[in-house]
Amino acid sequence: MISRSSVLLCVITSLSLARSRAAAFSLLATVPDFSSARGDRTQSKRGLASGAHGLKMDREYQLSRLKPYTPPEWAKHLAVIPSHYVELANTPSAIEDWRLPQGLVPEGFKVLVKRDDRTGFGLSGNKVRKLEFLLADAIQQEADCVITIGGVQSNHCRATACAAAKLGLGSYLILRQADAALEASEDPGLCGNLLVSRLVGAHLRMVSKTEYVKNGQVKLVATLAQQLEQQGRKPYKIAVGGSTVMGVWGYLQFVEELRMQMEAEQRVVSDIVVACGSGGSTAGIAIGLRLAGLDVRLHGVLVCDSKEYFYTHIQDTIDALGLPYKAQDLVVLHDEYKGKAYALSTDAELEVLRQVASSSAILADPVYTGKAICGLVGLAAGGEGKAFKGD
Repeated sequence: MISRSSVLLCVITSLSLARSRAAAFSLLATVPDFSSARGDRTQSKRGLASGAHGLKMDREYQLSRLKPYTPPEWAKHLAVIPSHYVELANTPSAIEDWRLPQGLVPEGFKVLVKRDDRTGFGLSGNKVRKLEFLLADAIQQEADCVITIGGVQSNHCRATACAAAKLGLGSYLILRQADAALEASEDPGLCGNLLVSRLVGAHLRMVSKTEYVKNGQVKLVATLAQQLEQQGRKPYKIAVGGSTVMGVWGYLQFVEELRMQMEAEQRVVSDIVVACGSGGSTAGIAIGLRLAGLDVRLHGVLVCDSKEYFYTHIQDTIDALGLPYKAQDLVVLHDEYKGKAYALSTDAELEVLRQVASSSAILADPVYTGKAICGLVGLAAGGEGKAFKGD
């Protein structure tokens, strides 16, 4: 029996260069518009047919990056198994003892942290694990560019653009922006992830929040893919957050990595806490823990949407992999730590992150991992009764 909880927090994002400017750079990336309340606008002279950096795709190089993939023994019976991956992340990411400020968690409460903020690619984060499998699939399907979608400061879109550039693939990012901001300017600027994405040659397609809600991500991506195909391109479509059945393998493999680390380092973990933003990482960890036989309770701290939405997404992934499980049996979702709204923090949340940074030098982004930390603190203090297994 575990007398006290030993909780592992998965750090899935690094603190971005939130207000970086690049006045000295003459960026070559175009910012063609998609569609908005104003209607379709004139496309850039470079047009849809141009690729990242305007370079020809090196098929031989791309094929050389493919590595045969052997799934863990406990996952070899799944209905969908990738045959290859591309090596992008620095893994395994370390597990560290985490000294939190006095008063944030009860005395004797042990907290560990898994540093996926140090994957070392495209400013780090969890998305690169999914992209190792998604971009391998793109190469196998002979794609010459990728399309994905997200918010204007999407970490996933930025990571996708970086990974695509590394592999000689073009990248097209459909970015959701507030209606008023898009009305004020067609150019989203060079702030944060936008700077990185534009530096690596991504093509940005801005869409208003109204247009995003009206059409949905599937239609927006499909429409752009059709336009690119008419220009002779071969796009590969990636859903929000890379949260697909292929992408989920990044976090099935994460569980095998974790299992081996726990065994080698003789660590005991009773619970895992992770931010849940698009559902792919949570789904992969949840399914992996059950298949690997690890007696660990998973907590997904929602940063947006609802429990119903994410349980449905996780269930769809379970079904697609041919498994008999119910999502509610694999993960406990918590929706009371979203703060003001997605990407908006309360003063209390920011104070927790300040205390964590000053005591441990771990800089948590406020959108994802920051919410997970606040969830961990709240649950440890007694939120939802005895939430952790070791309580």
